[in-house]
Amino acid sequence: MTSHDRTTETTAAEPDHIAQQKIHEAMYARDALAAALTRAGIQLPAMDVRTPWADEARYALVHLGICSAPVAHALATVITRGASR
Repeated sequence: MTSHDRTTETTAAEPDHIAQQKIHEAMYARDALAAALTRAGIQLPAMDVRTPWADEARYALVHLGICSAPVAHALATVITRGASR
């Protein structure tokens, strides 16, 4: 293997490593948000981590899914209460 081959191999592996870091960061954020909501008595029916691109994870998104109107109101109340502190 030449030094050029090693550089190409390292560069090709870097996007995968970065993508995994971004997905891990989003999963940690999702779990932290779910725990905080649980402490506030709120449960969203579906929280997931997604990447908008199938071929590359430029960033990962915490998808909060859908919720009922009562859950949305409870969430708004908790956020307003916290923001007023």
